[in-house]
Amino acid sequence: MKILVTGAAGFVGHALTERLLKENHEVVGIDNLNDYYDPRLKLARLARLGLPMGAVPTPGQEVRGREGFRFVRLDIADRAAVEQLFRTYTFDRVVHLAAQAGVRYSIDHPHAYAESNLVGFLHILEGCRQQGIRRLVYASSSSVYGGNERVPFRESDVVDQPVSLYAATKKSNELMAHAYSHLYGIKATGLRFFTVYGPWGRPDMALFLFANAIVKHQPLRLFNYGDMQRDFTYIDDIVEGTYRIAMADDSPEAVYNIGYGQPQPLTRFLEILEQSLGQRAIVEKVAMQPGDVARTWADTTALQRDYGYRPHVSLEDGTQRFAQWFLNEYPKILNA
Repeated sequence: MKILVTGAAGFVGHALTERLLKENHEVVGIDNLNDYYDPRLKLARLARLGLPMGAVPTPGQEVRGREGFRFVRLDIADRAAVEQLFRTYTFDRVVHLAAQAGVRYSIDHPHAYAESNLVGFLHILEGCRQQGIRRLVYASSSSVYGGNERVPFRESDVVDQPVSLYAATKKSNELMAHAYSHLYGIKATGLRFFTVYGPWGRPDMALFLFANAIVKHQPLRLFNYGDMQRDFTYIDDIVEGTYRIAMADDSPEAVYNIGYGQPQPLTRFLEILEQSLGQRAIVEKVAMQPGDVARTWADTTALQRDYGYRPHVSLEDGTQRFAQWFLNEYPKILNA
């Protein structure tokens, strides 16, 4: 099959693209390569997919990578560019992972979220409608649950009180996808990701921030005075679940939690990271940040029932794998 993966230079996008190529699918990947975090990491991910190391494609240019992979630098907020993309290529599936990420960043940069997560998502939905694509998988987020105190979080929970603009845009994506599914027969499946981590991850997330502070002997901050829990989910488990859904032919329009299903205290996570890096952290305990939540916990019963999803990588194993990559491979990216 020929599959469009948006956000192909991102953490989940590049890992899913690797899996799709391994299974002999054709992939057209798009990404705007913005500087929300260090673009060198995004370019290094693309190099793993066969693009020249460090080469920055020009907007609209198609670059060929490994067999079966083509990359186009493209901003989904650019309506004309997205329309041209769908005129140029014919897709069997669309996996939409491109978005402006980050809860805290949304406090100070709200327009970036409206442009990418709302306008950009509309452009992708319209491309699917115009080309008659009937299978769309898109990224939602556990942030839609907001301050929900009933745990574990279930897809049937009411999620109409977001505590960040980022969460509001993700809930809006679910409503937009539902409308297009109802009107045009697009079988759209949303995935509420829960704290994805692992090698090649995002530098703005806790694992990366903590590791960077530890190796540089700098203080790191534990919000809510350390009383935080997260349902950490290793990248390979996320990719496996996403791949199964993308490949299914008879999936109904739906939204699923995709997480490990077992929250861990942030303090325990930090202990494992210290052991994996062989260094102790300098910790500052501070108050909760605006837009943040104290706990996330995924009920994955529906995803297990419908797709046989079962995560396999423990927090201990996943953190060790990340630490090895962070110590041995990440410096090469920064020094390339």
